[in-house]
Amino acid sequence: MKVAVVGATGMVGEVMLKVLAERKFPITELLLVASERSVGKKLSYDGKEYTIIGLADAVAQKPNIAIFSAGGDTSLEWAPKFAEVGTTVVDNSSAWRMDATKKLVVPEINADVLTKEDKIIANPNCSTIQLVMALAPLHKKYKMKRVLVSTYQSVSGTGVKAVQQLENEIAGVEGEMAYPYPIGRNALPHCDVFLENGYTKEEMKLAREPQKILDDRTFSVSATAVRIPTAGGHSESVNVEFENDFDLQDVRQLLSETPGVEVQDNPQTNTYPMPIYAHDKDEVFVGRIRRDETQRNTLNMWIVADNLRKGAATNAVQIAEYLVANELV
Repeated sequence: MKVAVVGATGMVGEVMLKVLAERKFPITELLLVASERSVGKKLSYDGKEYTIIGLADAVAQKPNIAIFSAGGDTSLEWAPKFAEVGTTVVDNSSAWRMDATKKLVVPEINADVLTKEDKIIANPNCSTIQLVMALAPLHKKYKMKRVLVSTYQSVSGTGVKAVQQLENEIAGVEGEMAYPYPIGRNALPHCDVFLENGYTKEEMKLAREPQKILDDRTFSVSATAVRIPTAGGHSESVNVEFENDFDLQDVRQLLSETPGVEVQDNPQTNTYPMPIYAHDKDEVFVGRIRRDETQRNTLNMWIVADNLRKGAATNAVQIAEYLVANELV
């Protein structure tokens, strides 16, 4: 199993290598790939040192699987080149997510849509993954009509530059700004770029991607995405209106039985999900589960996950694991 990690020097790339090692992914040959400025540098994986190679070199070596986390432009240009030589690409950028010819996959929910013919597979947006992990089992049982979600997203979702900005502000050091305003002691209702409709790109990803993953356009999602000064982990306040009524105990039971979801919900002991506890974990944590008392058949909940792990690297590795287990590569 020859595996290429494209964007190996980036924040998500580093976590991908960590996850691949932790989960003992069956690699016989590993290619660490990055942009030209990183070619020749050394990186270690599972106790062994590797030299970073360029994209053209990686394509020439025809890996079985290439896991991409190198940005949309790189994916648009290079994923088809890998696919042409028979490589199956799992892409973490937004480049292919809403392409009608590409599958958008959260393994616990819809990995069964994958076939040998799928040579470019899209990994959903980090905020979408944790949202659909909690919504999918509930939708199956109670049928969603409308979802309202407000996100509280960490700076790591923007990248290294944003983490550095927050650290500089905490230390009182002037430095390069990833955001148009300070992020420390602040909240920016601005994730990704603004679109003509007044929403940001991140908000529209949250609106569109769940429908594709669940293969259902009968429900709608409206989102407000906010960047907050946490270093890692995204949180979401979610209000879901269902067609059918529910029992709160049944909801908790259903979520706790869902693979990859952990319920943390006990107001008596101040037990609820927080980014600080989700750090470095692969589960999606759900709490503050309560009925919306202003509207029929409507539920409120709070969802937290490590955006670099289940929100990115872990989900991509799980897709690769599914491909191997089902002999699709």
